[in-house]
Amino acid sequence: MLAPSVQYRHLLRTYLAPQRRRLILLGFLMLFDLALQLGLPRVVQMFIDSATGGGELGALLWIGAAYLTVALGQNLALVGWQYVARNIGLIATNRIRADLTEHCLQLDMSFHNARTPGELIERVDGDVAKLENFLSQFVVQIVLNGLLLAGVIALLFLIDWRVGLPSAVSVVLAGLTAAALLGPLARYSVKERQASAELFGLLEERLSGTEDIRANGAVAYVLRRHIERSRALFRASVVRALLSMVGWRSLNTAITIGATLSLVIGALLALDGALTVGQGYAILAYTSRLGHPVEQLMRQLDDLQQATASIGRVQQLFATRPSVTDAERTALLPGGPLSVELDGVSFGYPGDDLVLREVSAFVPAGEVLGLIGRTGSGKTTLTRLLLRLYDPTAGAVRLGGVDLRRVPNEHLRARVAVVTQDIQLFSATVRDNLTFFDPSIADARILEALDALGMGDWLRALPDGLDTHLASGGGGLSAGQAQLLAFARAFLRDPGLIILDEASSRLDPATERRLEQALTRLLRGRTAIIIAHRLGTLERVDQIMLLEEGRVREHGPRAELVRNPESRFAQLLRVGLE
Repeated sequence: MLAPSVQYRHLLRTYLAPQRRRLILLGFLMLFDLALQLGLPRVVQMFIDSATGGGELGALLWIGAAYLTVALGQNLALVGWQYVARNIGLIATNRIRADLTEHCLQLDMSFHNARTPGELIERVDGDVAKLENFLSQFVVQIVLNGLLLAGVIALLFLIDWRVGLPSAVSVVLAGLTAAALLGPLARYSVKERQASAELFGLLEERLSGTEDIRANGAVAYVLRRHIERSRALFRASVVRALLSMVGWRSLNTAITIGATLSLVIGALLALDGALTVGQGYAILAYTSRLGHPVEQLMRQLDDLQQATASIGRVQQLFATRPSVTDAERTALLPGGPLSVELDGVSFGYPGDDLVLREVSAFVPAGEVLGLIGRTGSGKTTLTRLLLRLYDPTAGAVRLGGVDLRRVPNEHLRARVAVVTQDIQLFSATVRDNLTFFDPSIADARILEALDALGMGDWLRALPDGLDTHLASGGGGLSAGQAQLLAFARAFLRDPGLIILDEASSRLDPATERRLEQALTRLLRGRTAIIIAHRLGTLERVDQIMLLEEGRVREHGPRAELVRNPESRFAQLLRVGLE
């Protein structure tokens, strides 16, 4: 993990450097605002001294016009730099969100299995939201308000050193108080962000399982867990807010005492005739301005602590590297159907025992393998290795004779199509759900795929055809319709290997029969692996492989296994076991 100062520099260099022009404009507008803020009381001082000293009317009118000009200019500069700063912050944070999202999508499945979607959402959105002010205003605000404080103190000293001294001392004391609070604020900001992420993770997980929770009477348990997480967030938030409040009140008290002493000294000097009425007003105006920059600095320091916690969590996420990466020397898979070779493959999920143990098999290009076995025997894990969502613990997986560790992941996943029983549909149009947002796929190909699956009439009955919006998760679709859309996705690609993982388990018998013709067309000229519990779905396969406890119990041509009365597959067929 990088040191905080290094993290700040890295973040600023990466996400603010491309916005140099906006930053220069922001700095100019803020300095212009600063100059006008400091100049306004001087204009009023000139007006008062001129009026009380018997100045001419023309001079008073010119000073009045100058006051209006300075006041208007200061307001315009304020609106201008706030608008520019907002833009800088939004552009930077949106880019961070995009980069984090892309990074998370590249991380291993083990990373995602160990974290809830809600926790990741809080990382990508909640933590990044805390960085907007840091990226857009923090440095400039610190400089601006620091210069404003220095300018006010300097102008008070310019009037009379005895007036400026109490305010200068109070500012130094306020700075020391703020420095003492930085450490505790940082610690509790980290605790608050972590507690918030855990609460979001719990909410996402429990709300997504609302039906099961209600059906099993677990509402009370969920509420207890929610209360526990909420209390943890409440405690961290209260302590952080209390520290911030104590700090602000301490600073405000120190500044108020200094400003009061400056005013008293100024009043005594005015009574002695050492100061003019205009200078008395200037002292009042400048001392009243001391509180604002100190308040802004305190807020910036509070935001800095929250940003420090968020930056650390964001950098920690960026620092997480996938173990499954593209090799420097890459090889492309051959065209056409792909042979599948498993060479002594063993694999276990992180922290668990081996799921696959020394699995070896070969499926020639263009043939269909039926993969069977009890639940937990390693069938689905094997398909994940073929997609290189994981790398094997030992051995090698080859497609078309090429070790998958030498193949770019993007190229591999374009040549392998998977249809599972768990269908993920997005909140998007029918077209986008079928093409995975690939605009290069023509509508004619989509219509052809749907017609082949018997879904053409369904599409034509939709109000907006391919532009009809589907709800997230496929709300409004039957399980069979959602499954057929998943098959259509595979139709629209040109894979060399197709994996069907219990792909017809959600289909009714009539729809499954209709799918048979489409499958014949889909599998023609391609290698396929069909995972099934129902043995009747394996009539079209060329080979059978039976897995038991992660090992190959039986593997061979289907016809030979059926004729061999000693084969485990033949025994299963005879007794009709699924």
